[in-house]
Amino acid sequence: MIICIIGDSNHIEVPTYTNYMKAKLKYIGLITLIGFYLFAGINHFINPEFYLPLIPPYLPNHELINWLAGIAEIVLAIGMIYPATRRISAYGIIAMLIAFIPSHIYMIQLDSCITDDFCFNPMVGWVRLVVIHPILLLWAWWLR
Repeated sequence: MIICIIGDSNHIEVPTYTNYMKAKLKYIGLITLIGFYLFAGINHFINPEFYLPLIPPYLPNHELINWLAGIAEIVLAIGMIYPATRRISAYGIIAMLIAFIPSHIYMIQLDSCITDDFCFNPMVGWVRLVVIHPILLLWAWWLR
C-alpha cells in the first residue's frame, strides 16, 4: 500500500480504485481532446472548403479566419500535452469555442443549409449550439 502525505501530517490520502479510475478517465479525456483539436486544426488546411461556408459573411477575409482557427486549434492541442501550458491552453480552447458561437448561430439562421451540397436537419444546428458546444467547453474546463 502506498501512502501519500499531502499538506500537514494529519492529512493522509490513500490511493483508491476510484481515484485511479478518475485519473485514467481524465487521461483518456485529455488524449482524446488533443487528438480532436489536432485533427480539426489540420483539417482546416486539408479541407478548407468545409469550413469556409461556415464563416458568417459579415466577417472579413474568410481564408485568413480559417487559417487562424486551424493554427489556434493545433497550437492549443499541443499546449494541452504539457502540464506547464495545459491551463492556459484550456482557457484558449474555451475562448476559441466562444469565438466560434457566431458560426453556429449563422448556421441556424440558414436553417442548417450552408450550401446546396451541405444541408442537414435544422435541429442539428441547435443541438450543436445548445448541447455539443457546452460539452466541449466543459471538457476543456475539466482538463485545465
